[in-house]
Amino acid sequence: MSLVPYALTRRFLFSLDPEVAHELTLQALAGTQGTPLQWAYGAARIEDPIELAGLRFPNRVGLAAGLDKNARCIDGLGAMGFGFVEVGTVTPLAQGGNPKPRIFRLPVAKALINRLGFNNEGLSAFIANVQRSALYRQRQQTGSRSARPMLLGLNIGKNAATPIERATDDYLACLDGVYPYADYVAVNISSPNTQNLRSLQSDAALDGLLGALADRREELASKAAASGHPARRVPIFVKIAPDLDASQVQAIAATLKRHGMDGVIATNTTLAREAVKGQAHAEQAGGLSGAPVLLPSNRVIAQLRAALGQSFPIIGVGGIMSAEDAVSKIRAGADVVQIYTGLIYQGPDLVRQAAALIKKTV
Repeated sequence: MSLVPYALTRRFLFSLDPEVAHELTLQALAGTQGTPLQWAYGAARIEDPIELAGLRFPNRVGLAAGLDKNARCIDGLGAMGFGFVEVGTVTPLAQGGNPKPRIFRLPVAKALINRLGFNNEGLSAFIANVQRSALYRQRQQTGSRSARPMLLGLNIGKNAATPIERATDDYLACLDGVYPYADYVAVNISSPNTQNLRSLQSDAALDGLLGALADRREELASKAAASGHPARRVPIFVKIAPDLDASQVQAIAATLKRHGMDGVIATNTTLAREAVKGQAHAEQAGGLSGAPVLLPSNRVIAQLRAALGQSFPIIGVGGIMSAEDAVSKIRAGADVVQIYTGLIYQGPDLVRQAAALIKKTV
């Protein structure tokens, strides 16, 4: 359990504008990680290892991308007991994202709406932050990626100014940059906040993108081997939306397998508003996250599991507000889970609670 009761912290944070609260939290984490003050939110990790995509996940609870877009707080977030932390989404060039205000709380529904739009400092700054993390430095000193058990996922996307026809160029540039540092790479093609991005989930576009990524990965692995480094074949996971019908899920599953992708992350935020109709901010544009996404996400997870078979790795994310919600994702077909909005509403204790209940019941 973290040292400071989160109910007190949340009361203060929820009195602020949501994006101000978000930035203040990241600044606090960045400033305290690796110091004695980290004890205020730190917790021992629940050990419940699972092997997926050639990786050893120390437990089944991870942090979803989006909270730490610039990889500033890898160590502080890891101290909360996560088995894996995913940072990003990063784009090749820095960009400011969409105009403010762009984050809205829906507390009655335990939900958020955001239309941030991949705001980030760009690939070079992102990689520099990864290199400054204690996780990365420790691995460099020991020469082993298992020196510390937490895994690191790096989430990549496209710049808003890049035409959708050239999106593959941005993803390849990001893959080139993050490849040496990632335990796995997450390909974000499902944010609703970059114009036309979700069109990359369509059959022909997805086929072209994943084919190019698969080819580039083989080139990167070969170059590493030729230079005397281990020929690491970094796993690639693809993050998809909850707003898909059964036939679309089936088509995506087939494309993932055809191009040798290592896993899928299901799901991103939703454009649906039925569950929050009539609530303040419900009609704001952007992606809805939190409790209303639990069932749609679980539906897609179950469809993916049926289409992909039992051995294909699935990371389940969307609507986990309790330990029981995390278990529901595993029962729907996920191998491991991620949280984000639940961390904002429930605090760091949710990480250990979810990991402990999964360990006990699965």
